[in-house]
Amino acid sequence: MRVGIVGLGYVGLPLAVAFAAADVEVVGVDVDQRRVDAINAGDSYIEDVPDSALQAALGHLQATTGYEPLAEADAVLICVPTPLTPNREPELGPLLSSAQKLGGVLRAGQLVVLESTTYPGTTRERVAPLLERTGLRAGVDFHLAFSPERVDPGRTDFTLVNTPKVIGGLTEACGDAAEALYRIVCDEIIRVATPEAAELTKLLENIFRAVNIALVNELALLTDRMGIDIWEVIDAASTKPYGFMRFEPGPGMGGHCLPVDPFYLSWRAREFDMATEFIELAGKVNQQMPYHCVAKLQRTLNDRGLAVRGARIALLGVSYKPGVGDVRESPALKIIELLLKLGAHVVYHDPYVPSLERFELRSTPLEQALEGADLVLIVTAHPGIDYDALAVDGTCVFDLRGVTHPAVDSQVVRL
Repeated sequence: MRVGIVGLGYVGLPLAVAFAAADVEVVGVDVDQRRVDAINAGDSYIEDVPDSALQAALGHLQATTGYEPLAEADAVLICVPTPLTPNREPELGPLLSSAQKLGGVLRAGQLVVLESTTYPGTTRERVAPLLERTGLRAGVDFHLAFSPERVDPGRTDFTLVNTPKVIGGLTEACGDAAEALYRIVCDEIIRVATPEAAELTKLLENIFRAVNIALVNELALLTDRMGIDIWEVIDAASTKPYGFMRFEPGPGMGGHCLPVDPFYLSWRAREFDMATEFIELAGKVNQQMPYHCVAKLQRTLNDRGLAVRGARIALLGVSYKPGVGDVRESPALKIIELLLKLGAHVVYHDPYVPSLERFELRSTPLEQALEGADLVLIVTAHPGIDYDALAVDGTCVFDLRGVTHPAVDSQVVRL
């Protein structure tokens, strides 16, 4: 069997390695020549794919920038990015371009599966017509399905293998073909009736998190004014053995899903004369959190007789989540931007992100970053740091992640 994978990022490369490890011949396609060269050399650029795993897969995996080899594949998985425009509308350019190019080599009997997160209707209304320009009919001459990626970078307890795989085929036979493919690398398959149901499943998963994070963030804004410790409240509420799920406040949301996916559904809903008010309000609250964090940082410095302008701020963690180097949509970027505009001198420490070219900053060793800092700002709590020890010697610590345990006489301020 031969599988083609279009897009070799956080979703596509782990898939490619998983199929290759199952002795499936894999051809990976990516527009970035550097990625292609790295894969063929056995050098992984994805944290979840060690070099050793990629090198072990090379006997069955080859990367290229051309679509021609996909003509020989039994199945092709599309795993390209689906970001937002500056106006926060779906940017389907990479997806539609990939589908159009794939249509140029599509042959009868193949299976095409879209994994890129998108709004309900994309597979049927946007991808199928591009593939059908060949004269082949989706669901008749070739199989078409949607199966949302469920990748959580840096996570080891739930992986591609043991995370249930949702599949929605254009027809029953399309779903059968997709299920047979994914059973090679996935332990459990969840079938839904249509691609639209599968598309909405992924959006619901992320909207659920986004809305609940927004709720607890809004409570953090309120408790800040009321003088109540939001972390104490969350800890207490979490003791209830039923009916409560713990979510924690923070400086905002980052990554390739949570800050993006909800807007795909709210945009689509407008085509049905519906306003998704919960979704849009959640997005508004979460987008405002970096501004709240900087405002509270200003107050914290002011209470110590210091101004932001000229202050040395040591920022710990700039990736969007612990243990990974992904800075896509990371709230740390907005916080740095705001601090620099206010005249702060910003240094950062992040062992997973060596540089931030946008700000012409490079990661500084922890001890060097802390030296002479007027305030230490914990934005992303990477493992391996004793955060409680940061407040020694009178250092002011502003903790946005609740990883410290402030005592009455400590210099720790928490969100």
